Amino acid sequence: MSRRLDWQREGGDWPNRAFSRFVEAGGLRWHVQVAGHGPPLLLLHGTGAATHSWRDLLPLLAREYTVIAPDLPGHGFTAAPTTRTGFTLPGMAALTAELLRVLDLHPTLIAGHSAGAAIASRMVLDRHASPAGVVSLNGALLPLPGMPVPLFLAVGRLMVATPLLPRLVARRAADGRMVQKLMESTGSVIDPAGVALYQRLVSNPAHVRDVLSMMAHWDLRALQRDLPRLTVPLVLVATGNDRTVPPAESGRVSRLVPGARLVELPGLGHLAHEERPEAFAALIGEAARESVAPASQLSVGG
Repeated sequence: MSRRLDWQREGGDWPNRAFSRFVEAGGLRWHVQVAGHGPPLLLLHGTGAATHSWRDLLPLLAREYTVIAPDLPGHGFTAAPTTRTGFTLPGMAALTAELLRVLDLHPTLIAGHSAGAAIASRMVLDRHASPAGVVSLNGALLPLPGMPVPLFLAVGRLMVATPLLPRLVARRAADGRMVQKLMESTGSVIDPAGVALYQRLVSNPAHVRDVLSMMAHWDLRALQRDLPRLTVPLVLVATGNDRTVPPAESGRVSRLVPGARLVELPGLGHLAHEERPEAFAALIGEAARESVAPASQLSVGG
């Protein structure tokens, strides 16, 4: 059994460590960061990431909000689900809701990056949360066109069933070249400190194993069917240089969800919130105000 990232060993210089706490919820030991004062705002990172993804954005939002940012199940310093169901989209949504219940925090707004946007939407659709709005940052909300979903899931499960694969991936990540190529594939340019944090994650076999497990159980067909029932305001942020989730995908979602608002930003990649945290802090703050005052106009500064 591969060991998980250890807070004492690998978390000593973790971004925003002063806001970190460990919480038992849903049968898991969670790493979650809670910072600031004001209306609660939940941040959900994407597949393979952790709270470090919000390292520059979280302090900016904490000036006006109580920001809640967990490592998702099986990611970073949060324990992995004990059942296969916990790795599914509905399972992740239910587990995250249980964390919020234990924290006794009820978000006014949920902002999710990539797969985090799918979890946010599922939480609302399954009535695990009732925010005033949802912000999707390059959200992975729909099956990609032309992707044979059953085959994708079967391949993913075969990869999980190969015990040596996580160790091989982690070993390759240790020299940094694979991680650098992974970063380039997102279309984003982030600082060396940010790249090093991703390398720390991908170099851990347990993290890799659980990310693969999540991917092996991730089926977006039900979410695609249910999205038209999403009744809270949805802001879709799509960036022009995103090579992971093509910006046209957010356009597809905007046509599915009544009243969804599409914001397009040129020149940024999939990790745009790490490239320009000030712009995204302004955008999320304005989306929060928009959700309680729909007649106002949403704009992006910076």
